[in-house]
Amino acid sequence: MLTVLMECGADDQGVAATLATLVPGAVEGVVREVVLIDRQMSAESRKVADHAGCRIVAPADLRTVVASARGEWLLLLEPGARLQPGWIEAVIEHGDAVARGNPRNPAARFARSRADRPGFFERLRQVRGALAEGFLMPKPQAVGRARTASSLEAMARGLAVVTLPADIRPAPASRARR
Repeated sequence: MLTVLMECGADDQGVAATLATLVPGAVEGVVREVVLIDRQMSAESRKVADHAGCRIVAPADLRTVVASARGEWLLLLEPGARLQPGWIEAVIEHGDAVARGNPRNPAARFARSRADRPGFFERLRQVRGALAEGFLMPKPQAVGRARTASSLEAMARGLAVVTLPADIRPAPASRARR
């Protein structure tokens, strides 16, 4: 069902933290593949990716990777983001609802966990990236967006989304940007 994409640099601990939350999805057969886009990955990050069975590709291969993704849905995440329990069911229910023609916006994101939600005044001045709460999109939409995008952030930016009833703990850099 899902192909997970992450743009990774030298943050091996962030990559490991995110991959650990994907394990239940892989066990249940929801996560079909994880592809890491190499944005100057360190040797440690490569080792983590190799042990987890991830595929590593060059940034120039983004369009090809999206077009050849094995999943019908693409989940775009930042390294260090941690999906919380319940995410698998929320993704499956959303995919089923889209297949039935229910939501107007097939793209979705997760709800920021209560511990990471900014206060009212912080939200007014917050700069939030498109991937801060993860980004789920159907493959045909992703293929269309990848034609002109140079990054996962650019693929997700500007799309209307629905919020899934499941939480995510954003990557530390996303929490700092708020």
